[in-house]
Amino acid sequence: MSKRMSKIKVTEGSAFEQETAPLVNNNIAMGNNYKTTSSNSLSLLHLTDRYGIPSSLVAGGCFCLASGSMTLLNKAALSSFHFKAPDALLFYQCFICVILVQAFKTLGLIRVEPFNWKIVKVWYPVNLIFVGMLITSFWALKDLGVPMSTVLKNMTNLIVIGAEYFMYGRVYNKFIWATMGLMVLSAVCGAFTDLAFNASGYFWQIVNSAFTAGNMLYLKVVMEKVKNYTSNGERLDEFSMVFYNNLLSLPLIFLVMAFQGELKTLPEQPDLYNPAFLFVASLTGLVGFGISFSVLWFLSTTTPTTFSLVGSLNKIPVSLIGLLLFETGISLPNLASVLVGLASGVMFVIAKQREAAKK
Repeated sequence: MSKRMSKIKVTEGSAFEQETAPLVNNNIAMGNNYKTTSSNSLSLLHLTDRYGIPSSLVAGGCFCLASGSMTLLNKAALSSFHFKAPDALLFYQCFICVILVQAFKTLGLIRVEPFNWKIVKVWYPVNLIFVGMLITSFWALKDLGVPMSTVLKNMTNLIVIGAEYFMYGRVYNKFIWATMGLMVLSAVCGAFTDLAFNASGYFWQIVNSAFTAGNMLYLKVVMEKVKNYTSNGERLDEFSMVFYNNLLSLPLIFLVMAFQGELKTLPEQPDLYNPAFLFVASLTGLVGFGISFSVLWFLSTTTPTTFSLVGSLNKIPVSLIGLLLFETGISLPNLASVLVGLASGVMFVIAKQREAAKK
């Protein structure tokens, strides 16, 4: 599997991963030149072939289930209970990821780059952006419905495209700019027709898009620099990125908790004694880590085009399920705006793939 995965490239159109799984959004470096370098042993997951079930089908289903569940579980934890310490919840999720990575490493199931202060020094700037992305994602999702949150995240693509155009002079075809226009139009129309409009939620979602775009752009640079300090002279593999990102995030999130006053109010949160909340909170950490496996598995059984398309298409049922589960007030014009935004996301992936195929 490792040989096959080493040949797989993930195109810039696959930016949806950071939207559906904030805890592991750096599992895939966004860039046409990125090749996975994971040597993790996941061959046991191919047991499905022995029973006549295509691995790609099962892997794709697991990926959709994990990534979609992460969004819905985070929304449930932030909105369906009375827990008023979102940063503490994020700290807990990152802590679970670190523990699970270490446990799987100890069991010999995955390989993780040994802790290295030189890597920390190179990686820390991008980790600051990563933490900003995680925190603003939580703050936004707390006050936004899942459908509008998904549509507004399309703005990340616009920021990345614009930054590459102005900073690097990269030229895109008219179809890509047309899909960008549809994304903006759907977001604006969605905001005007949103019955549950929340200015704070919209603000933090836009800020989150800026952090996410910055993370995607800067990650390309850091991934090249870090090769000088890894044990094998290669870029960090996916689980190593999960480990470093979540471990380095803990002290930063702790400082945010202190600044927000959550350290004082946390012991007073009644949901800390609510088994249902504790179950959901723990499950978000487990699912977030599970996405690491599902991403690697799915990538090893399919093409980048299919991977990106499945991720974009998966937003549609997730948005509709979120609409039903959380009783978000929605009008017909708002629903139409959401559907246009979701469709434009799929069209954007197709346009990016076609452009890449011509090069």
